[in-house]
Amino acid sequence: MGREQRTVAENRRARFDYAIVETMEAGLCLTGSEVKSLRLGRVNLRDAHALVRGGEVFLLNAHIAPYEQANRMNHDPTRSRKLLLHRREIDHLEGRVRQQGLTLVPLRVYFTPRGLAKVEIALARGKRRYDKRQSMAERDAQRQIARALRQRQRGG
Repeated sequence: MGREQRTVAENRRARFDYAIVETMEAGLCLTGSEVKSLRLGRVNLRDAHALVRGGEVFLLNAHIAPYEQANRMNHDPTRSRKLLLHRREIDHLEGRVRQQGLTLVPLRVYFTPRGLAKVEIALARGKRRYDKRQSMAERDAQRQIARALRQRQRGG
């Protein structure tokens, strides 16, 4: 049981652009060449988002690079991919998105110890420009505090 999740890609930009309200794990419906490309870490989540459509959730604009050895059976890099969730989870997401104006954003793609591809999606609220400046200021302050503590521990 010592194995853990292996993160393939992370959307660090999402934490900067959005205030994360709630996170959830979803399975990914992929083709064989997409799984092979994922295992090589060739995925980009920067412009990706999820959408509830017709009682199903889809991941849009996630770029999974074509797998070189797949020849003519290769996949479209930015196709819509179905996310696998329970009905109550889909209903919950749809309600929150519709009522509160939240956005579904993928935070990371990873493999479980059993080898299943999963995506961590978040209900997120878009940050305003001043919120982003405040986040940057807080991050800089934390960095300065850490630097001061390190210098103090060295005795300098």
